[in-house]
Amino acid sequence: MRAGVAGIVNGGPTLTFSATGSRLRSFSPRRLQVRCFSSSGHISFIKEIAGTQPPEHLHQLLNVLQSKGETIVSPGARQGLIPLVVPLSKNSSGTVTALLRWPTAPPGMEMPVVEVHDHGVWLLAKNVDQYIHRILVEEDALSKDESQDVLFAASFEAGKKLYKKGDLAESKTRNLDVYLLKKVGLFPDVLERKVMRHFDDGDHVSAMVTGEFYMKKDLFPGFARPYVFNAKILLKVGRVSEAKDAARVALKSPWWTLGCPYQEVADMAQWEDEQIEYIKEKVTEEGRQEDLKKGKEPHQVALDEAAFLLDLASIEGSWDECLERVAECYKEGGLNEIAKFVLYRD
Repeated sequence: MRAGVAGIVNGGPTLTFSATGSRLRSFSPRRLQVRCFSSSGHISFIKEIAGTQPPEHLHQLLNVLQSKGETIVSPGARQGLIPLVVPLSKNSSGTVTALLRWPTAPPGMEMPVVEVHDHGVWLLAKNVDQYIHRILVEEDALSKDESQDVLFAASFEAGKKLYKKGDLAESKTRNLDVYLLKKVGLFPDVLERKVMRHFDDGDHVSAMVTGEFYMKKDLFPGFARPYVFNAKILLKVGRVSEAKDAARVALKSPWWTLGCPYQEVADMAQWEDEQIEYIKEKVTEEGRQEDLKKGKEPHQVALDEAAFLLDLASIEGSWDECLERVAECYKEGGLNEIAKFVLYRD
């Protein structure tokens, strides 16, 4: 056997709903089998190509993802994907789970776990440990007997460090989302569900307070999604002007972090195409020269151009078309490792 990770897996996942209505993954009662795969490829890719330190429990996460029924994919299988991700796995619908390699990571966001879409990424968890922890809690909420402890077995010692099976039941917490927020961490989808439950209960005040909390700068730094969601709930209560402002704040962050297509947010911001045209002008030679004349440092002009090009690519998901120039910009900005990473494809 090649050096790697041995995982216990069963049949493909089925979709189940918890008492709170949240979607969880369960497993059909098929015969267990053992599979093996090597995580060394992902670890060496992150070290040598992505130029950063791999998460400590990356191989355990890969094992858990495979045991959930997902297919482990090559870290270099990045054709058509936003060029800042390291693919980990693909589910039956073709959705890719990946690690995000920020060019310059916000504090506490070194390599978050994301779901990859044409328009960018959706944040799943701030780090690998948090995501493993959540998966195990959700599995515990679904497990009816000891024979279905597939994911716990797959997580090895990392799982034992992060979560003790049965803690959810012992906590007497009836709502799974409440447990996740209190004991595991903050997750965008869980916070958004909490807001919508308040609306369903007719408690608009609590919904708005939770929405404001979601937007706190230190919760999900670098991500525009909280502002997008807040714009949507402001529209829901008829506060159109405030919704417009929230949407415009969202569009000051990378457009590939909006969590939805650009046009949805532009409509709430009441922007036509002027912002797109402005950015297109910024990435021309004339636009670059104008920034330099204003005193902006050349390396910063280059990094800004890379960011603008990725914003534009997110509109149509045309990532591969901008790779060469984005890499050049990162080189000019002094981020040679990021330039190499952006260009790499199997």
